[in-house]
Amino acid sequence: MIDVERVDYIRVPVSDIDAANHFYGELLGLRRNPNSPGDDWVEYEAGNVTLAVMTPHTHEYEFEPLPPSTIALRVADVAAAKAALEAAGLEVADMWDSGACNGAGVSDPAGNRILLHRRYAPYPDGTTP
Repeated sequence: MIDVERVDYIRVPVSDIDAANHFYGELLGLRRNPNSPGDDWVEYEAGNVTLAVMTPHTHEYEFEPLPPSTIALRVADVAAAKAALEAAGLEVADMWDSGACNGAGVSDPAGNRILLHRRYAPYPDGTTP
């Protein structure tokens, strides 16, 4: 067995790094890591994980968007987050309620589908999210 300490980053392929920086940094409000290694690999801190927004063509592979909702971002209020992104001109899918959580999908400029998410129901063991 190995001793995994944490997830260091999730690679997010993008086709336009400037548009991606606007989306992740300005619209989502994620903190840009000042130690990002270059203009084609920019790291954004999202609580307990780093999103490494990068241009695949400068890292020796072709661009392909992530599968839908690979990244689910926990937000305090899905409806408020949806409204804020729509006010900024983004198209956000209808909000849904699973009976345990709320969510709504939005695409980044490269077509990566990001899920805005909030679990509101306790887990089966009674703990709260």
